[in-house]
Amino acid sequence: MKTPAASAPLDLAAIRARLAGARGQEYWRSLDEVAQTKEFQEMLQREFPANASEWTDDVSRRNFLKLMGASLALAGVTSCTRQPIQKIVPYVQQPEEIVLGKPLFFATAMPFNGFATGLLVRSNEGHPTKIEGNPEHPASLGATSVFQQAAILNLYDPDRSQAVLEAGEVSTWGLFLGALNGGLEEQRAKRGAGLRILTETITSPTLAAQLQALLKKFPAAKWHQYQPVNRDNAHDGARMAFGEVVEAQHDFDKVKVILSLDSDFLFAHPEGLRYTRQFTNGRRVSHDRTEMNRLYQVESSPTITGSMADHRLPLNAGAVEGFARTLAQQLGGGAQAQAGGDVQARWISAVARDLQRNRGASIVIAGEQQPPVVHALAHQMNDQLGNVGKTVGYTASAEAQPVNQIQSLRELVREMDSGAVDMLVMLGGNPVYNAPADFQFAERLAKVKLRIHLSAYQDETSAYCHWHIAESNFLEAWSDVRAFDGTTSIIQPLIAPLYDTRTAHELIDVLMQQPGRSSYDIVRDYWLARKVWPDFEPSWRKALHDGLIAGSALPSRAVQLKMAGGLPPASAGPVGAQGERLEVCFRPDPAVWDGRFANNGWLQETSKPFSKITWDSAAQVSVPLAERLQLANGDVVQLRFRGRTLRMPVWITPGQAENSILLPLGYGRTRAGHVGNDTGFDTYLLRESEALWFAPGLEISKTGEQYKLASTQQSHNVQGRGLVRDGTLAQFRANPEFIHANEEAPKPNNTLYNPGEYKSPDYAWGMVIDLNTCIGCNACVVACQSENNIPVVGKSEVARGRDMLWIRIDQYFRGGAENPKVTNQPVPCMHCENAPCELVCPVEATLHDHEGLNLQVYNRCVGTRYCSNNCPYKVRRFNFFAYGYADGKAASLKPMRNPDVTVRWRGVMEKCTYCLQRISAARIESKKQGRRIRDGEVVTACAQACPAEAIIFGDTSDAGSRVAKLKAEPLNFGMLGELNTRPRTTYLAKLLNPNPDLEAQA
Repeated sequence: MKTPAASAPLDLAAIRARLAGARGQEYWRSLDEVAQTKEFQEMLQREFPANASEWTDDVSRRNFLKLMGASLALAGVTSCTRQPIQKIVPYVQQPEEIVLGKPLFFATAMPFNGFATGLLVRSNEGHPTKIEGNPEHPASLGATSVFQQAAILNLYDPDRSQAVLEAGEVSTWGLFLGALNGGLEEQRAKRGAGLRILTETITSPTLAAQLQALLKKFPAAKWHQYQPVNRDNAHDGARMAFGEVVEAQHDFDKVKVILSLDSDFLFAHPEGLRYTRQFTNGRRVSHDRTEMNRLYQVESSPTITGSMADHRLPLNAGAVEGFARTLAQQLGGGAQAQAGGDVQARWISAVARDLQRNRGASIVIAGEQQPPVVHALAHQMNDQLGNVGKTVGYTASAEAQPVNQIQSLRELVREMDSGAVDMLVMLGGNPVYNAPADFQFAERLAKVKLRIHLSAYQDETSAYCHWHIAESNFLEAWSDVRAFDGTTSIIQPLIAPLYDTRTAHELIDVLMQQPGRSSYDIVRDYWLARKVWPDFEPSWRKALHDGLIAGSALPSRAVQLKMAGGLPPASAGPVGAQGERLEVCFRPDPAVWDGRFANNGWLQETSKPFSKITWDSAAQVSVPLAERLQLANGDVVQLRFRGRTLRMPVWITPGQAENSILLPLGYGRTRAGHVGNDTGFDTYLLRESEALWFAPGLEISKTGEQYKLASTQQSHNVQGRGLVRDGTLAQFRANPEFIHANEEAPKPNNTLYNPGEYKSPDYAWGMVIDLNTCIGCNACVVACQSENNIPVVGKSEVARGRDMLWIRIDQYFRGGAENPKVTNQPVPCMHCENAPCELVCPVEATLHDHEGLNLQVYNRCVGTRYCSNNCPYKVRRFNFFAYGYADGKAASLKPMRNPDVTVRWRGVMEKCTYCLQRISAARIESKKQGRRIRDGEVVTACAQACPAEAIIFGDTSDAGSRVAKLKAEPLNFGMLGELNTRPRTTYLAKLLNPNPDLEAQA
C-alpha cells in the first residue's frame, strides 16, 4: 500500500465551530474548503491542480494506459467474432428497415439484481450504440440508472470471456458436452442426488420452468439461490407480518408524507426508477402549484434518498429497529414519547403526528438491509395509518422461488463440505468472491467432483471450476424477465453473439439432454406452450415491439396482518452500537454495486455521491468519530471484526451516523479484468452470514500509513460564489421571488456584447435544471458519456484534475458537518450568450451559431486552453493525451461509438454541446415535413436518462414550450447571473418542506 507524504490532519473541532457560527446560508462542498487547508488554497491559485499541465511519471503513464478504459485490454472485437457457418454476400438490395446513417430502436429489457428494466436500444447499421429507457415499461417509464446506461460498455468489453475453458485452458463446446454427459450418467442412476444448481435471483418464467423440469427429471437434485444483495429481510418481514411472502407495491403519486427507515428507495430499490419519477412529481413547485410531499429519512449513512429529505436523522443501523418500534407503539395509541426528551424522542413525536394527520396519504418504507422485524413494523404502521389499498398495495413476489438465500447457500456449503455434491452447475454469480466469509466457499467448492460455471468473465469463481462457459450478454441473447411488479418482457438481442458464448437457457437444455435448441427457440416454445394469446404470432411480435407483455403485471393481493393488537418480537441477533461501541455497515457501492460492474470504466470513473471518490473504495467515518480518533482522509486503518482484519483508507463523510462505519461492497477484485483488478478494497472479507448488513463490535486502529484517493470533490471548485439557491416552501408561499432578494443581475444592455446578436428567427435552444427534483444519481453523467464518445482517463489522471466528463454533479452542504442539508447541482456547459470563452480564443475555435449555441470547432482548436481559464463555470475539458483513442488501441470499442458525434483527438478542448447531433437530426426531419421542430422532439441524452425529469430542454423562443414556461417561473435563476454571461442553462431553486414542529424544536 502506497504511503505518500501525509497531509496535515483537519482541525475538525475548528470546522464544527465555524459551521456552528455561520451566518445566513453558507454552502460548502468539502471539509477542506471549510478549513481552508493549504492544499485547498493551492488548488484555488491555479486553474488546474498541481501537475495538471506536466507529464510527471512514466510508470503512472503506463498504469493510466492500462486503466483508461476497457478498450485497452485486448485486440478488437471483430477479430474475435464467431463467424457464421453460412456463406455471406453483400446485399444487392438494401433491407427496407435499414437506412444508412439513420438508427433503429429495439425494445428489450435488462435484468439487474434479478428484476427487469424496460429499455429501448439504439442500433446503428446492426450494432447497438446507446441505451435508453422504455417509456411504456412500468419499471423504467423512459428513464435509466447508471447501470443501464453503462451496460453497453459491458457488451463490447474485450475482457469478456470468449470461449469454453477447461481448467483455465481454451477448449470446445463439444468436449464440454462429453464431460457433462459423463457426470449426468452418474447422476441419472442416483436420481440426481449429487446434482446441485446454484443461481442468483431468478424471475425469468422460461428459465424457472426449465429448472423445474430439470428437478422433475432428477428428483433428488436441488436448486439453490444466492446473490450478495438480496431481499431476504423483506421476504422474512412479510412472512412475519402476513404469514406469506408478498411484495409491497408503493404508489408515491398519491403520497403526502413518507417515512423511510434506512431505505434508499430512490436508487437501490428494484422499483427505484418508477419511485423516483413518482416521488419527484410530488416535489415540483410553480407559481400555481404550491404543494409538496414531505420526506423523513432515518439512516446510518448518507444516501441519494437522504439527500432529498426534508428532515434527516443520522442513526446507527442497529438503532432503527428501536426507533420504528417506539413509533409503531405511538401510532397504535401506546405510550407517548416525551416531547422534551432527546432528539430521537422529539422526532418520533413529530413524525407520529404528521403521519396521523395524513392517514391514507402516507407511506412507511423499510430498507432492504434492515432486519425482518423492521419490515414487519413498516407493514403494521401502513395498516394502522389506513395506507393499504391507497398508497400501499401487495402482490405475490415476481421471483420464481423466493427463498431465504443465505439459508439456501448455507445448506449448499454444508453439503459440499460433507461430500454430498458430485456436480455443481453455477449459472452466473461469483460466490467465491462475494459469499459470506464464514462460509469459506472456495475451500468447500474444491471438494466437488465436477464444477461448472456459466459467467460473462473468467472471474474468481471460474478459477476454481473445472469448466467455464462464456455467457452471452443480454444484448446478444434471447430470454425473458419480470419486473418487480411482475410485468414480463421478452429480451431480444440487438446483435449476434460476439464470441463463442451460451445462455443459461442453452446450458439447462443440455443438462436436460435436449437437442441443441437456441435460446430463441427455447423462449418462444415456452410462450407458445403457455397459450396466453389466442393468435400467437401477432401477439408475440407486439410483445417484442412494445418491450413487454401487456397485462402481465401481478394482480393485487388481499393480505391479513397477523400481528393484530401487538408488535412483532425483537430481533434475535445483536442490536446496534451502544455508546461509543462501533458498528460496521455493508452497502452496495453506488458505482460498481456488488462488484459485478468492477470492470466497467465508465462506472469506475463516475464520482460517488457525497465523497466524489473514483476508482476506489474507502471506509466512511463520521466527523465526530474522525475527531475522536484523529483521522484524516486517506489515513489507512486496520479494521477488526470477529477475528477478521482488513486494512483500508478512511473518508470523513458529513452526515454519517457517529459510531457507524460504512464499508462499500464490490471492490478488491482480483479477476475482474484489466480495468477492475486491484481497485479498492475487498470488504467481503469481513462480511459474515450473521452480520450480512450491519453488526456492532468493529474495532479500528490507525496504521500510520496514507493512501492516495482520487476524489473530484475539490475539482472545478468555484470558490466563494453563490452557485446554488434554496429555501423552504413556506418562504416561497410568502414571497415567490424570495430567491432573487439579493440578486445583482445586470441589465442585458449593460454589456460590450451585442445583446440582440442571437435573436434567431428559427430557434433559441435552452435548458432548465430543477434542483428540487434532481437526486444526484449520476445517470445523466454516464448517459452523456455514452452519447458523446467521452473517454475514460483513469485514477491517476482524475487525481490530477483531468477528468473528461462533460457534466459534473456538484453537491453542496449547508449546516453542521454532523448532519448537513444537501443540494445536488448538475453542471453542463451554460451556453452563455455573452460567452467569456469566445473572446480569448485566438483561432475562433469556440463561437456561437445563429441559434445561440456555444460551439466548439475541434479542427480549429490549437490547445491554448485560454477558453477554459476564462470560463467561470469550469465546464471545459482538455484532451491531454487522446484518451481512449491513442495508437488505435481502442479498436474494440469502435462499434459502440456514436457515429453522429465527432471523435476528438489529443490537444483539443471539449465540452457539452446540448447534443447538437440530436438537434440536427430533428431539424432535418422537420424540414422534410415542412414544419417547425415540435416541443419535446429534441431530448438531450442527459434529459432522456434522468429518472426525475429534472432536466428540461427545448426552444426558449417558443412561449408555449415547457422550457420557456419554466424559465418564467419565480424559482428560475442563472448561475453567476451577476457576471452578465446570460447563460442558456438555468436552474430552479431547491425547496424543502420541513415540519414546523421539528423546525421549532430545532
